Amino acid sequence: MSTIVEAECLIKRFGNLTAIDRISFSLEAGKIYGLLGRNGSGKTTLLRLLTAQLFATSGILLIFGEKPYENRRVLSQICFMKENQKYPRRWRVGDVLGMAASFFPRWDANYASALSKDFQLPLAQKVRALSRGMLSAMGIVVGLASRAPLSIFDEPLGLDVVARSLFYERLLADYVEHPRTILLSTHLIDEVSRLLEYVLVLGQGRLIIDEEAEALRSCAFMVTGSVSQVATFTEGRRLLGGEQFGALVSAVLLGNADAGERKQAAALGLELTPVSLQQLIIHLTSTTSHRKALEVV
Repeated sequence: MSTIVEAECLIKRFGNLTAIDRISFSLEAGKIYGLLGRNGSGKTTLLRLLTAQLFATSGILLIFGEKPYENRRVLSQICFMKENQKYPRRWRVGDVLGMAASFFPRWDANYASALSKDFQLPLAQKVRALSRGMLSAMGIVVGLASRAPLSIFDEPLGLDVVARSLFYERLLADYVEHPRTILLSTHLIDEVSRLLEYVLVLGQGRLIIDEEAEALRSCAFMVTGSVSQVATFTEGRRLLGGEQFGALVSAVLLGNADAGERKQAAALGLELTPVSLQQLIIHLTSTTSHRKALEVV
């Protein structure tokens, strides 16, 4: 499988602020990646580096084997859609789709038309008059119909729940028909978790998770019960965090509960439940000990 993006010891500083701190990773062809992390973690900066909107302070960044800066051959293979995309004031929605058709070599006009109807996109309306939801929908239409080998979607939060569900459905269906590398940056982790094949998580500018989604889904569990019994069960184990609800307490533990641990939990009257990908990311990015915990991920 070919490598689409290769980053090695990538650093981006703004004065004294280090927004991206020595991260290394690769994106392979034909996979759906999730770029996750809290606000201020460096996600937007990384996306701007990938799309040649910023120069790295140091490190290596190759896309399709080349440096992306002022490289039309590379940039024509990338579609980066974000909610606050800027367009000329007089442009209408149809003008945006026309521009996309001239820029992206794999543009599918018929698919763009079908998507515009699905999302009820007003082609004759000026872009500056669109609602937040319609701006997101327009970005999705361009992003999907571009069929770009590297398609990046940044926080389509303006969509309501019905439109987001439609987006996920159309994205997955078209990805199966026309495989390419897709990078989703979002806070709605539970909604997109079923789509993701690989997960990158940033924390304070550093890459703290670079792992297959399936492996992450099975790397932690929650135990719930009385304070004393949970304390007995968790003694000596890797604890990510916990919460107390009156006489009950829940604790999130790294690792899989084997048959012996499940038997012990049952004997103590404890309940073991899976941890969702979103819960896991929240715990890993909010605890001061997450770097030690990640040694077992």
